[in-house]
Amino acid sequence: MQKIFQIIRSNKVLFKNFTSLSILQISNYFFPIITLPYLVRVLGPEKYGLVNFAAAFAMYFAIITDYGFNLSATQDISVNRKNPERTSQIFSAVITIKMILFFISAILFTIIISIFPIFKKDLLLFAITFVSVFGTALFPIWFYQGIEKMNYILMINIFVRTALTISIFVFIKKESDYLLFTILNSIAFVVSGIVGFLFVTTQLKIKFFYPGKAILKQQLVNGWNLFLSTIWINLYTTSNVFVLGLFAPANIVGYFAAADKVRMAFQGILSPLTQSVFPHVNKMLSESYERFIGFNKKILKIGFIVGGMISLVVFVFSELLVKIILGNEYESSVIILRIIAWLPLIVILSNVLGIQTMIPLNKHKAFSMILFFAALINLIISFIIVPIYFEIGTSISLLVTEMFVTVSFYLFIRLNKIKII
Repeated sequence: MQKIFQIIRSNKVLFKNFTSLSILQISNYFFPIITLPYLVRVLGPEKYGLVNFAAAFAMYFAIITDYGFNLSATQDISVNRKNPERTSQIFSAVITIKMILFFISAILFTIIISIFPIFKKDLLLFAITFVSVFGTALFPIWFYQGIEKMNYILMINIFVRTALTISIFVFIKKESDYLLFTILNSIAFVVSGIVGFLFVTTQLKIKFFYPGKAILKQQLVNGWNLFLSTIWINLYTTSNVFVLGLFAPANIVGYFAAADKVRMAFQGILSPLTQSVFPHVNKMLSESYERFIGFNKKILKIGFIVGGMISLVVFVFSELLVKIILGNEYESSVIILRIIAWLPLIVILSNVLGIQTMIPLNKHKAFSMILFFAALINLIISFIIVPIYFEIGTSISLLVTEMFVTVSFYLFIRLNKIKII
């Protein structure tokens, strides 16, 4: 752990972003730790599973509106951060494309829920959940990461999460309040998006205007391979809840979703490190390839040690964590948590090898291709074993897929003689 702070302290901006993201992550723990035990008990496995099934469906449209900009636009802003005119052009182009993609998504969403019977029973739930996509499309997290001003995200996040948490305890009292919970959650996303956008245009003095066709086309081209990558990632991450919901009862979905929330909470300990590092390594690479390689070597070692410790803790204390956080009604979540407990270690390694190394080196096509095969493997495994083993099959499918991604990134880096190992 001491090595982490030695690396971070060597750069004031990186240290500031790491600190902001660490506080943000603490807030991300604090609010869910309060609300998750309450929600899983009040809503019960069935309604909690149904809410997560709707959220997983909405995530497909969030992926469309993101279009890989969380990586490509962050990279572009990071390189051009000292040029106000250029950053305004990038900001305007990305927001414009996102709003166009949201409009297209709304049309697709309307068509799908009107045709397929699985959505008609809970039409209102899916419609309310979809509103959150507008908020995620508008919120320019990629811009804040690019200029390395993560403290602004911290302020917005804490304000919205505090309001949402208070609202949950005040208004959500019984199982039938699951629709009200979805409304509150969607409002939180929309408010975050609006505030985040206005902060950029008013406080950071970035101009928003309709950009020319050339810059729009450039941003679409820049984000294309990363857009494909996010689709493939989504197919083997959030899609697991959706695929499980196609075959299993809602309460089974609830068991898996609740266990995965616990896993994600622990995995999130590593988020400040990975999120603050990405714009930094891009800037570092533009200055010195040797420094870039040396820095990533250190981050990889730290990720292995800290990720391994986190995974071991989750595995050993799975039963206790489920009992304390989720309650006795979620006893079936214990075995799920034990299977996916190793994901924090596997994911941090793939993050350093893939996002922090391959993407800055513009290995976008190889990155996307590996994730495509990962998604394909996940779907094949899922449709074979999930109809039989339900939540256990989903857990195994997710674990195997993440292992494939990490090993593939490692082999690519070794074959291309990128010496961070």
